[in-house]
Amino acid sequence: MNNIYTSGEYLETTQTWHVEDSPWKSEQILKIMIKNGLHPNTVVEVGCGAGQILTELAKQTCLSEVHFSGYDISPQAIEISKKNVGNNINFICQDFISDENIKDIDLLLAIDVFEHIQDYIGFISICKNKANYKIYHIPLDIHVSAVLRNSFLRSRYSKGHLHYFTADSAIATLKDTGHEIIDAIYTNASFWSFKQNPSIKKAIANSVRWGMSKISIPLAARILGGYSLLVIAR
Repeated sequence: MNNIYTSGEYLETTQTWHVEDSPWKSEQILKIMIKNGLHPNTVVEVGCGAGQILTELAKQTCLSEVHFSGYDISPQAIEISKKNVGNNINFICQDFISDENIKDIDLLLAIDVFEHIQDYIGFISICKNKANYKIYHIPLDIHVSAVLRNSFLRSRYSKGHLHYFTADSAIATLKDTGHEIIDAIYTNASFWSFKQNPSIKKAIANSVRWGMSKISIPLAARILGGYSLLVIAR
């Protein structure tokens, strides 16, 4: 599957490499960093795509002394990211995982990444040893609605997802690879998507999701979907 990222097919499919979600994702990352008192000097994002998440984080006053690096195997994505290169941020077209010289990072970000990787267990295991702290953002593609609608194949070909998770299986996967879970929170991209591009269909779905979330967010994620899990691990 990696060839879709290096050939330009993924960019052709997504058109934007999902940069429109980056302000929202960077906001969630910053919140969980502040909540858990993380003050890194170096932040590296593996699978940075077009680099917009790091670009948004680098704008934050509280992170002005941090040096950010983004790695991606896609030359098309890195070419897009180059417009954001600055004194404290750079982007590299390179396989981050296979480079044994990259280590001792304060904070590693893998945001919506390992569901795309064939050997995701191996990938996560290597990530664990590259940095002191890791932040993972994991789409929760397994939920009752997805099973009933058989929507997995759509995610496979439209988003490139090879593996599917619930919150419990995502946490179990990280623990099985030796990670110590520091914190985990649900994030709701569906609400963000509705605000950016409102529609009647999204309004109906989100009203039901919002109502159920008032009872239990884990229950809403398990039944209706639309959620991801943001995890800090050591």
